[in-house]
Order: sequence, then C-alpha cells, then structure tokens
Amino acid sequence: MNNPDGQVADATKTNWVDRFAPAATRPYLRLSRADRPAGTWLLLIPCWWGLALAVAADPMGGNLLDLWVVFACAIGAFLMRGAGCTWNDISDRHIDAQVARTKSRPIPSGQVSVRGAFIWLGVQLVISAAILSTFNWFTIWLGIAALIPVAIYPFAKRFTWWPQVFLGIAFNWGALLGWAAHTGSLSLAPLFLYVSGITWTLFYDTIYAHQDVEDDALIGVKSTARLFGNATGKWLFGFEVATVLLMAMAVLLAILPIENPLPLMIGLMAPWAFGLHMMWQLKKLDINSPDTCLHLFRSNRDAGLIAAVLLGLAALI
Repeated sequence: MNNPDGQVADATKTNWVDRFAPAATRPYLRLSRADRPAGTWLLLIPCWWGLALAVAADPMGGNLLDLWVVFACAIGAFLMRGAGCTWNDISDRHIDAQVARTKSRPIPSGQVSVRGAFIWLGVQLVISAAILSTFNWFTIWLGIAALIPVAIYPFAKRFTWWPQVFLGIAFNWGALLGWAAHTGSLSLAPLFLYVSGITWTLFYDTIYAHQDVEDDALIGVKSTARLFGNATGKWLFGFEVATVLLMAMAVLLAILPIENPLPLMIGLMAPWAFGLHMMWQLKKLDINSPDTCLHLFRSNRDAGLIAAVLLGLAALI
C-alpha cells in the first residue's frame, strides 16, 4: 500500500529526512530509519558508556585516539543501525505489510525494491567496515562478531517470546566495543555494563512493542509485550532494578581500587540517575496508549545520555 508523500507512519512530522533530504535519497534514508533517530541514539549510547568507563578505569586517563573513537562510534552507530534496519525490513517485509504502523515502510509501500535494499545494505556495511578498520585488531574482530546477533534478531520474533533479548544483545555490543577500543581487551567491568544494557533494552523495547500487540497477536508475532500483558509494569520494574545494579557493579569493578574517590562517586551517580528516569517512565506508562508508549520509548535517549554524561565526567576527573 503506497503512502502518497512517502512518510513513514511513526516518523515525526518535522523529521529532517522528509523536510530537507533530496527526494531521491529519502526512501533509502527512511529504510535506514534516519527519519526516526531514537534507535541510532540507543545504539550509540552504550558505545560511549564503554569508552567513558574504560578511560575512567585507566590510571593514564584518555588520549587523542579516544576523541576519534567518540566520533567514529557516532558515525558507525548511524550506519550500523541503518544496516540493521535495512536487513530487518528485508526480512520482515511480509510481516510489515500486515501491521498498521509498519506497512508504510519503504519496502512494503513499494518505495524501495528488495534488490535496491540489498545494495543499500552493502553500501552501509562497507563504509562501516572502513571505520572499524581504524581501531585495534581486538576491536575489529569484536565488531565483526557483532554481525551474528544483528543477523539473527529479525527472526527471533518467530521462534521466541523474548525477541527483545536478541535486540539487547545486538544493540548493546557497543559497550564492549567502546571499552575494547581504548584498552584492546575485555574484563568483567564491560561485561556487567553490557548486560545492564541488555536489561535496559528489555525495558524500553517492551514499551515500544506495546504499540503493536493487537496486530502482532493477529499475525502470530511474539514479543515480551504480548507475553507480559497487564503484568508489564512489574516486569519493567524488575528490568529497571537489574539495569541499575548491573551498571553500578560495572562502575565498581572498573574504578576500584582508587586513590581519588571523586571519579567513583560521580560514576556511581550514573546508574542511580539513570534509574530515576526509568522510574519516571514507569509512572507515565499506559500500555493501552500507543502514543504514550512511543513517547516513552523515545525518552530513553535522554535516560541513556544522563548515564553517559556522568560516566564521561568520571573519566575526565
């Protein structure tokens, strides 16, 4: 079903793609969700968490290469989120055509052919690989490994009630990459940070999935939103607690022992401030209001940035 102006249903009316991008590029930018940037932020923020925590843990502090990592992660997150969404839409094109919120996406609406989508996917992956090649070898191989959960995620909703776990595994890989880009290795601290990101994803993507529960039920697509139903609030509270505790453990593992307690104090503020924002979301949540669910989902950019700023301050001290 074609959308006369091509705009995707859940994009904001004032997004930059539909207002400023050249007409020929808009279908491909929509395919990459460039008109819906929340997902790019949610992929990028764990990268910045991992880098900031690694610098905070390093007695020598940061260096000029870390500045490149900050910008490279931003560009890479835009491209890899776009590549992941392109692959997702290729894989889900028949499902998307049956869901009210997604049938206006570029492939089911006829704006982009499947062949064109595959070519666009390749372009994004090649540029992403070029950026990844500027990192150390450990990080390069870690980045290549990230393609495995990215490839699996679109199919998870077909065989498990927990597809959000697979999304979390893919979307928070940057916590490991950010740490490894500075250190050239991994340890327990980034692993705890990574798992805290996964529980955060379970939190925000369950909220997001409540927009589609009726259509998902009709076509047999599984999600934690459908699984939890009216008990969603209790589950989300559990994910919030897990996120806060896991991130706090990551900070403790990374920064202890120390001579200066200030970085640790500021670092530990990150999970608690993060948790307060998640608590605010729980108080506002109405699982029967798609508009509220979408608004709260998007607000997780701010929640994640609060933690990123505080971890960044800990790294700078």
